[in-house]
Amino acid sequence: MLIILNSHLILAERGRQILKYGVPIQAPLVSYNKNHSLHYDQAKKIPSWVAEHLTAWNLKGGAERQKCNFRSDASLPEMFRSKNEDYRGSGWSRGHMAPAADHKLDQAAMNETFLLTNILPQDISNNSGFWNRFELFCRDLTKKYEDVRIISGHLMMPNGKEDVTVSIGGEKKTITQKFIKYPVIGESEVAVPTHLFKVIVADESSKGPSSLGAFIVPNEPISREHKLTEYQVPLEEIEKRSGFELLPALDKSKTKDLCSDDGCQLMSFEKFELYFIGRRIKGATTMNRLEKAWEELKIKKLTPDKDLTTAYNEKKKELSQQ
Repeated sequence: MLIILNSHLILAERGRQILKYGVPIQAPLVSYNKNHSLHYDQAKKIPSWVAEHLTAWNLKGGAERQKCNFRSDASLPEMFRSKNEDYRGSGWSRGHMAPAADHKLDQAAMNETFLLTNILPQDISNNSGFWNRFELFCRDLTKKYEDVRIISGHLMMPNGKEDVTVSIGGEKKTITQKFIKYPVIGESEVAVPTHLFKVIVADESSKGPSSLGAFIVPNEPISREHKLTEYQVPLEEIEKRSGFELLPALDKSKTKDLCSDDGCQLMSFEKFELYFIGRRIKGATTMNRLEKAWEELKIKKLTPDKDLTTAYNEKKKELSQQ
């Protein structure tokens, strides 16, 4: 025992000599915001993962997206920050990992989702289409489950192959090598991930088994016929590729498959379109904007349901009295 202790002391002393000018450091292990927590990749300048806790109660509230602005996170040293200028003209959208709509309960919490530490370069069509429907699905889970915990983040996955000639023991051989290729944008060289992931743990009560779902989604346009279940993977696949053990305190052997339990059905594309037209109708501040939103139904050949028609008539009456 004494020999082992002395050995550790010797190694520690040698370590202090080697690291005379300090131990190389990164950002804090976890950054805690008002309603989400995250780990930030200072080299790639995008979040490694972002965690949220959704309930039916905390999704309600009066926070407004219009009052929010994308901005750099001043808590980071300047050289590790991404900036709005990096995204402008890049062809990539500023994709939230913790969506603003998950944080309506508190304006300050919603504001924090616009910090660029929560943002990564996302394909525009993916962000406004499939991924948006995925986020709606996550919020809808709170209608069935008491607690929904979500971890979202980025992955860099092999996206190409090429044959190369190598010398092995003096003999030349041709082998196939995989590679990971991704663009960087702006002066800050913000990395564009090849894939995004979400891990969902949903609980109906504190006693029952948790429902677990893990998904990897390519950061590219995804046509409307694709189903969420096509992108479901074992949790270990995401952990292996991300380098993070994402749910160390969860006993995976006692979980249920979320998609077997829930079905993992995304909102149909037609209902998705109606949902966002409804938001524009309810948020219209002028008669012109209201009519423009209503006209969109005809252009897209959509039939409004009773609730949407009522919302339109009520908003029209409200605006006509101003």
